[in-house]
Amino acid sequence: MKSVKFSQSLVAVAATILAAAVSVPAAYGEDAVKIGFLGGFTGPIESLTPAIQMGADIAAANVNDGGGVMGAMVEVVTGDTTCVDATEAANAGDRLVNSEGVAGIVGALCSGSTISAANNAAIPAGVVVISPASTSPAVSGLDDNDLVFRTVPSDAYQGESMAKLLMAKGLNPIAVTYINNDYGKGFADALSGAFSAMGGTVAANEAHEDGKADYRAEIGSLASSGAEHLVVLAYADGSGQTIIRQAVEGGDFSSFVGGDGMVSQSLIDGVGAEALEGMVLTQAGSPAGTGLDMYNSVLAAAGAEDGVYMGQAYDAAFLLALAMQQKGSTDREGMSSALRAVASPPGEVIYPGEWAKAVEILSAGGEVNYEGATGSQDFNENGDVSGIINESAVQGGEIVEIGQIM
Repeated sequence: MKSVKFSQSLVAVAATILAAAVSVPAAYGEDAVKIGFLGGFTGPIESLTPAIQMGADIAAANVNDGGGVMGAMVEVVTGDTTCVDATEAANAGDRLVNSEGVAGIVGALCSGSTISAANNAAIPAGVVVISPASTSPAVSGLDDNDLVFRTVPSDAYQGESMAKLLMAKGLNPIAVTYINNDYGKGFADALSGAFSAMGGTVAANEAHEDGKADYRAEIGSLASSGAEHLVVLAYADGSGQTIIRQAVEGGDFSSFVGGDGMVSQSLIDGVGAEALEGMVLTQAGSPAGTGLDMYNSVLAAAGAEDGVYMGQAYDAAFLLALAMQQKGSTDREGMSSALRAVASPPGEVIYPGEWAKAVEILSAGGEVNYEGATGSQDFNENGDVSGIINESAVQGGEIVEIGQIM
């Protein structure tokens, strides 16, 4: 399969694009339709968050260029969860829900942040939440009154896909270190269970705490298992980078594997391209087809390049706008039903960027079915989508997307 470069260069130019090409004003006034965005602007995914926010902002710009929601402009307002602090996530969610009065939320990104913001702010207020990046299986089990959705597949699926990939590459046995939170534990459990069921050996499967300066004791314990391949399920700007850098310095493992939280150029910049050459990575991807083609055209028009979970954020924001347009109001009541209606058949297919077409159909009493940047958004009873998982690798100092894991 032909390799496609995975670019993180847009992070460096995010401010310029957001100010110029996307053209979403800081505030539209009292008539604005507010959509919240919860992200880890500080903390262990701070290098990933600007690109993901940009996906939501570009969707809002497309809606506004097409006349807005019921004629009102969409404004994206943000909150910082820090990714790792449940209290900060709850506070950020509370501000968006109760002070900003958002009609819906794109986010959060880290699974624990989504769970905290949903339980403490969004669910009590009846606000729909669509996460573009929270992959923990725990999200599926929330008692959420059908308010929490996600445009990214669960780690129950990503773990199985990673296991298939590692077995196919002969990376066995493995040692697994995971950040001790909802994301890390859920991913590690899914990977370990699937890998063992396929006949692989998980020589060590150990949690670690984020934010430490020294992980040499943890690395030593993992290395003592005899495994040569270390799977790191953590974050590129946090413990994940530190663990790999110190493991490289100690010469303890022959290869490294990372999940979606590690897919960042900052990891390569922090550890070194030569040490990471060939590192295997997995993340949610986008199936080939008209939806992806239309999304790429939208990005080109905005002067942007794709980034990890940027397409999922675009889809989440576009779906929220469609749901409001479909129900004819921004009232929170009934938003989840409207969301399900515009995300699934029946209805005329709407692709990224086709806001004006959607408005025309809905205004005439018709139905729409959004097929997004990241494929069909047919939510199941838990608010989850199926999606696909892609393989990437570090090649020549960059993260290069290889293709779908089959």
